[in-house]
Amino acid sequence: MRAKSSARFRTYSLLGLFVFLRPLGNLSLAWGTKHFPQVLSLNPAVYLRAMVDPFVALGIGMLILALLTRMALLSLADLSFVLPVTAIGYVLATLFGQVFLHEAVTLQQWLGSVLIFVGTGVVGTTSQNTTTPAQGSE
Repeated sequence: MRAKSSARFRTYSLLGLFVFLRPLGNLSLAWGTKHFPQVLSLNPAVYLRAMVDPFVALGIGMLILALLTRMALLSLADLSFVLPVTAIGYVLATLFGQVFLHEAVTLQQWLGSVLIFVGTGVVGTTSQNTTTPAQGSE
């Protein structure tokens, strides 16, 4: 029983970390690229220059950490649980875009975000593991 609660705690801790890392990483990346003096194009040199911008670099780092966190999550819980539950990050991204980047978010966009939030809540109440572990993996 204790091992099960420990695995659940790890899963939800990683979920919380991921849910904030991804939208914050995207916010930082968007902020840095929107304030970059040059329009990003097909020229790879422009992207390399953009990567040294502190906000872009921070965003890239956070998104890499989010990817590693998702990999750890997928080792603990089912894909059918992880992806829908982490979709709540889209709601945060919408909120961050409106608040910090002053984007005009339409009623339709908010409605879509609320539907994602409700769906996340429904999936979040389900079991995080429905498959049996492979032989020798535990």
